[in-house]
Amino acid sequence: MSQRLERGRLGDGESRLRLQTIVRLRWLAVMGQLVALTVVFFGLGFPLPIGFCLGIIALSAWLNVFLTIRFPSRHRLSASFATLLLAYDILQLAALLYLTGGVENPFTVLVLAPVTVSAATLPPRNTVVLGLVAAAATVFIMFDYHPLPWFAGMRLDMPFLYKAGIVAAIVSCMVFLALYAWRLAKEGREMSAALAATELVLAREQKLHALDGLAAAAAHELGTPLSTIVLVSSELAKEFGSDPRCAEDLSLLASQARRCREILQKLTRRTGDEEDPLHASLSVREMMEEAAAPYRGAARLVEITARAGDGVVMPSAQEPVGHRRPGVIYGIGNIIENAVDFARSKVVVGAMWNAAEVIVTIADDGPGFPAELMDTLGEPYVTTRPGRGRPNSANSGLGLGFFIAKTLLERSGATVTLENQWAPATGAVVRLTWPRGVFESEVQRIGAARPADGREPSPAPPPAPAPAP
Repeated sequence: MSQRLERGRLGDGESRLRLQTIVRLRWLAVMGQLVALTVVFFGLGFPLPIGFCLGIIALSAWLNVFLTIRFPSRHRLSASFATLLLAYDILQLAALLYLTGGVENPFTVLVLAPVTVSAATLPPRNTVVLGLVAAAATVFIMFDYHPLPWFAGMRLDMPFLYKAGIVAAIVSCMVFLALYAWRLAKEGREMSAALAATELVLAREQKLHALDGLAAAAAHELGTPLSTIVLVSSELAKEFGSDPRCAEDLSLLASQARRCREILQKLTRRTGDEEDPLHASLSVREMMEEAAAPYRGAARLVEITARAGDGVVMPSAQEPVGHRRPGVIYGIGNIIENAVDFARSKVVVGAMWNAAEVIVTIADDGPGFPAELMDTLGEPYVTTRPGRGRPNSANSGLGLGFFIAKTLLERSGATVTLENQWAPATGAVVRLTWPRGVFESEVQRIGAARPADGREPSPAPPPAPAPAP
C-alpha cells in the first residue's frame, strides 16, 4: 500500500467524485431553483427577470444532459475537471442571486454546497481555489445586484453593514464546513486503508496457518506408503543384495526412503524451536511464549509469568487452554514488540485467570504512554513513535501496527485497555481481558482440549505397513 494511501491523502489529479454524483446533485439544484422561482414569481407575484433566470437554469440542465451523453455514469472525474464543474455551479448560483437580490437573498447560503462537496472529494488545493471563487462571487453580489423581489411599490434594501455581516457569516461557515467535511473524509479514507491493511495481515497469518495444516496432512498421508516402501526395499535388499547389478540401486532406494522418513518426522515432531503443525490448541503460557519468541534475543529482558488468581481453587485454577488463533498471537506479538522498543531494561508479560476471566498484561519500564494520546491510541495513524510521516527513519511509525493488533484482539473477544504504571514506577501497561468462556469456547466446541498439565497428548502410533507380497 502506498504511503499516500496510508496517510489518507489524495494525490495531485485524483478525485473521489463520480460523474453520476455531481449530475444528480445538479439535477436536485435545478429542481430546487425552479420551485423557488415558481413560488416567488407565480405564487407570491413578486417581479423578477424570469426569462433570464429560466435561461440560466436551463443552461445547467443542458450541461447535465451533455455530461450524461458524453460520459458513462460511473466515470470518475479528474480533480481539475471536477473543480471546473463545481466552479460552474458556484458561478451559476451567483448569477441567479445577482438577478434576485444579491446577498439579501436568503438562498445565498447555498454557495457553501459546492465548496463542501469539494472538501470531501477533492485535494485541499482544489478546495481552496473553489473557496476563493465562492468568496469572490459573494463579495461581488454584495456590491452589485438587482433589487430583491418584493411587494409592488416597496424596495427592501439592507444596510451595508448588515450585508457585510452576511458575507462574513457565509465565509466563516464555508471555512468551517470545508474543514469539517475534509476531516471526516480524511478519517474515513484512513480507516478504510487501515482496515484493508488489517485484512491483509490476517489473511497472511491464516494462509501461513493453513500451510502448516497442509504440511501436517501431507506427512500423515505419506506415512503409510513410505513405510511400505521401506519394508519392501529391505526385503529386496535381503534377497538381491548380493547381486552387483541391483545392490547399488537398492542401497540408493533405501537411503532415499530413510531421508523421506526423516523429513516427515521433522514436520510432525515438536522440539524447542520447531512448531507442531497439528498443534490446534495451546495454553495461555504457550500462547505468550509463542508471541514473545521473536523478541527473546533482544537487549531488553522479556519475562513471562502465568498463574491463577489469588484464592482461585480447582477446577478454575487449571490453566485455560484456547484454540490457536494466528490473529491473537500476531496481536500480542505486536504489543510485545512495541514494549521492547520503548522499555529501558525489561518487559513483563503476565497472565492471570480465574473462573470468569483470562487476563494478559504486557508492561514495560519505559516512559509510558503520553497523556495527550491516551484516549486516541489504537486509532489508525496515531503513534507515539518519532519520525511520524518519515517511514524510512529509525523507529518511525504510522500507527497502523497497534491498530491492527487491537482490531485482531478485539475480534477474538478481548477487551484492550491502556494505562501507565503507578508512580514511582514508570512504563506502559496494556491489559487484554477475555471472558474465560470465550477464550476456551473454540476448544470446547471442537473437542480439542488437552490434558490438565497442558502437555501435548502422545501421538498415535503409525498404521502398520501392508505385508509384502
